[in-house]
Amino acid sequence: MAPHRFNPTILREYDIRGTVGKTLSAADANAIGRAFGTILLSEAKGKTVSVGYDGRISSPDLEAALVEGFQSVGVDVIRVGRGPTPLLYYSVFHLNTAGGIMVTGSHNPPDQNGFKLVLGRKAFHGAAIARLGRLAGEGTFAQGKGSAVSKDVRDAFIQELLAGLKPGAATRPLTVAWDPGNGAAGEIVERLIPRLPGRHMAINTKIDGTFPAHHPDPAEEKNLRQLKDLVLANKCDVGLAFDGDGDRLGVVDSSGNTIMPDQLLALFAADVIAATPGATVIADVKSSQMLFDEIARLGGKPLMWRTGHALIKDKMAEIKAPLAGELSGHMFFADRYYGYDDALYSAVRLLSFLANTKDSLATLVSRLPKWINTPEMRVHCAEDRKFAVIGELKDRLRAKGAKVTDIDGVRVTTPDGWWLVRASNTEAALVVRAEARDAAGLGRLRTELEDQLRQSGVSVSR
Repeated sequence: MAPHRFNPTILREYDIRGTVGKTLSAADANAIGRAFGTILLSEAKGKTVSVGYDGRISSPDLEAALVEGFQSVGVDVIRVGRGPTPLLYYSVFHLNTAGGIMVTGSHNPPDQNGFKLVLGRKAFHGAAIARLGRLAGEGTFAQGKGSAVSKDVRDAFIQELLAGLKPGAATRPLTVAWDPGNGAAGEIVERLIPRLPGRHMAINTKIDGTFPAHHPDPAEEKNLRQLKDLVLANKCDVGLAFDGDGDRLGVVDSSGNTIMPDQLLALFAADVIAATPGATVIADVKSSQMLFDEIARLGGKPLMWRTGHALIKDKMAEIKAPLAGELSGHMFFADRYYGYDDALYSAVRLLSFLANTKDSLATLVSRLPKWINTPEMRVHCAEDRKFAVIGELKDRLRAKGAKVTDIDGVRVTTPDGWWLVRASNTEAALVVRAEARDAAGLGRLRTELEDQLRQSGVSVSR
């Protein structure tokens, strides 16, 4: 078979992603099938792969080309159809396939798309994706003739989601608002909520790759406006939002206040540690110090780790942690679940937790220690400079005896709090954040952070 060269910008750290018709095409999808299929046949115990796709307009064509690529090297494909990324992850376990690929652009703009890959039951990322690119460029693909069949695993998946409910009678019924944002989780939400206790209402459940209501990214406050209005108008206990492929969760309380993902993870940690005393809970380096302190207070073992859903899943599996989360809204349960990021399952676990306590979500969050922080900021930095800047920061800070954590960029702890600079894995930017116990402390942290970046030629605009 002929070799294929990808636009190098699409081969990312955690997945493959590009702009359809510019940097990403059906030919790329076909080559991904051939290259990943060749790797799967040589490394996995089996020759069957699951394939799913999200609701983007370009996804069906990319999925078809991907399947053809798999078949051309002798891989048998089980097509699980349109749905959220966690449905694809679930199918790898449920169907016992040797791997899987999800065609998805996640929360990116409508003209973008991509692929999330699983080999065996582990995320396929980093050096493995780079290797896939080299293999495609060499054209050293396997030869064969694979089959393709379709299987609907949605009912089985919903049963797994329902298993997230705590056994026994709930303390109180809940009124819940849902907003999948016209993303790939919409149909599952429609089928799930009639089977949940309490009163439920949902908006934007029709899967539409143009995202007519709002962009499907719950990390952006403006995208939660409709959900907050629904919560307030119907006196809901909680509102739940999902990103475009259903692996990130956004939450608002009964007053329409946004619950930060690290606050949410603190509540989940209380539930999991109560059942498994001493459990390790992983959070990414961008998360609040409140969270790490709270995990320790609850009797758990906090572990700070690198940002990235694939990296978190790897670490969870390595140390057998039952729970993890990222500030982006990815939540990972290995406690009674499979250890991958699933916003739908996380939503059910939250509802079960809330229904079995007498306190409101707002009350529970109000009890968490208060820190003040900057939003996550992205500062432009040339691709060929961003990692060099991190190295320069480390050298200067260590030379002056600063307390530095360098598992992912530099996180500097001072008596005021902490500040973070890390290199983005997806764009020419540095990701910057700071947190303190009071406004004066936050001001001092920002001044120090900006001074350090300025010494490396990077300007932060306020």
